[in-house]
Amino acid sequence: MQQNGKINASSYSSYMKFMRKNLNPVKAMEIYNGIKDESAKNNVFICNSVLSCLVRNGKFDSSIKMFHQMKQDGLMPDVVTYSTLLAGCIKVKHGYSKALELVRELQHSGLHMDSVIYGTLLAICASHTKLEEAESYFKQMKDEGHSPNVFHYSSLLNAYSISGNYRKADELVQDMKSAGLVPNKVILTTLLKVYVRGGLFEKSRELLAELETLGYADEEMPYCLLMDGLAKAGHIDEAKSLFQEIKEKSIRSVHPADGYAHSIMISAFCRGGLLEEAKQLARDFEATYDRYDLVMLNTMLCAYCRAGEMESVMQMLRKMDELAICPDYNTFSILIKFFCKERLYLLAYQTMEDMVGKGHQPEEELCSTLIFHLGKIKAHSEAFSVYNMLRHSKRTMCKALHEKILHILIAGGLLKDAYVVVKDNAGLISKPAVKKFATAFLKSGNINLINDVIKAIHGSGHKVDQELFQMAISRYIDQPEKKELLLQLLQWMPGQGYVVDSSTRNLILQNSQLFGRQLIAEILSKQQMVSKALRSCRETTN
Repeated sequence: MQQNGKINASSYSSYMKFMRKNLNPVKAMEIYNGIKDESAKNNVFICNSVLSCLVRNGKFDSSIKMFHQMKQDGLMPDVVTYSTLLAGCIKVKHGYSKALELVRELQHSGLHMDSVIYGTLLAICASHTKLEEAESYFKQMKDEGHSPNVFHYSSLLNAYSISGNYRKADELVQDMKSAGLVPNKVILTTLLKVYVRGGLFEKSRELLAELETLGYADEEMPYCLLMDGLAKAGHIDEAKSLFQEIKEKSIRSVHPADGYAHSIMISAFCRGGLLEEAKQLARDFEATYDRYDLVMLNTMLCAYCRAGEMESVMQMLRKMDELAICPDYNTFSILIKFFCKERLYLLAYQTMEDMVGKGHQPEEELCSTLIFHLGKIKAHSEAFSVYNMLRHSKRTMCKALHEKILHILIAGGLLKDAYVVVKDNAGLISKPAVKKFATAFLKSGNINLINDVIKAIHGSGHKVDQELFQMAISRYIDQPEKKELLLQLLQWMPGQGYVVDSSTRNLILQNSQLFGRQLIAEILSKQQMVSKALRSCRETTN
């Protein structure tokens, strides 16, 4: 078509839709960027098809960036454009706030929301637990004359399922029936989810029986919803009975290899401390299926870890490698906790390194536990590395962790690293801990940093006592080549209200020939003047 000049907007749009279905957004972008005709490139149908391809393939950020570029190049967005982008807000982080920005822009452009956009907004509210907002949009939609369809009712019903608000859910279904709409499989399954979340297990069983009668329970999803609710509520025997029912009735799964039902029961057994049953069920799944998804692998990994089955854990990891399945945050978290439990702390550390290397941010509790154990086995530098992983992440950090790592670094003689911790967090560290650090550093730390350490302690609000000054000065006297540092310290002290005590003064005078008697005499004289002034001030105050 290109060779014969038969390409038009319709053919471009159709090609983009084909790329969307074949999950090939890169090729779609390549074709779009290769369009020479500006009018075709800014054609709203073509642009909408490109944006839809990006959104459908999980490239929401790229779709927004592309949308802004298209507008700069002359695109005039229509309602479909905004509807397409809003659909991408359903599953992304902060999707609700991003959706509000798009709605404001749509309204500012003079466009009006239609029933499709309202339906998408309801789905966004449901996925981001915005129940009141969902109800508001539903009412606004009806007030504007749009008749809700099954999709609108389903989305609002899904919002009610988050909190298990079965009363409002029942009212909504009744309203739907009054409007002449018949609840379909999706509506009834969502209503089942509401009942389960609300703890209405008997009512859930009745609805499940109704689904079976209507032929809507040919797949395992409704069974799994009830089974999961029962398991999490501690009714493991009832959940197990329902699991057995799924097997006996040969209820099919949409994706047999994802092991959704198995995953629920394995997790339930683990929570209930029934580790042998969890382990056996995991092995049954392995014997039945030769394909896995990450959720199922994590579930089985967790079961083996809780049971202390090291060989099975290693086997699961090898299987992940064979299947080229990338571990997620849960995978790493499960392994780190397991290795800590097995006292394989260095292996836990290496796993956390891999975790951070893959872009996952460790949480404070996990890091704190590992730091403690690494400190116990004298892996001081590794403990400090974990501390830095957490410090550079976006996770919250407990104030006590700064002092915990400080003690570990002091014990390991990593005084320069300890200095960094104190310098950055002295206000969060107790006075005894700061004193312990200062004493260790002034005894054996880098002599070139002694003055910096003293100034950092003073600057953080901790008073430097005479014992520390005496230790610092003794270090300088032992190394006369560092006389400039001694002179700088003595000259700095008066300005901060510090003077040496009599014993330290005598020590300096005894060794004054090493530093220049005249200069030392002048400095000590100045200190004496400051000392008299301070005494006079105190006497006046008293």
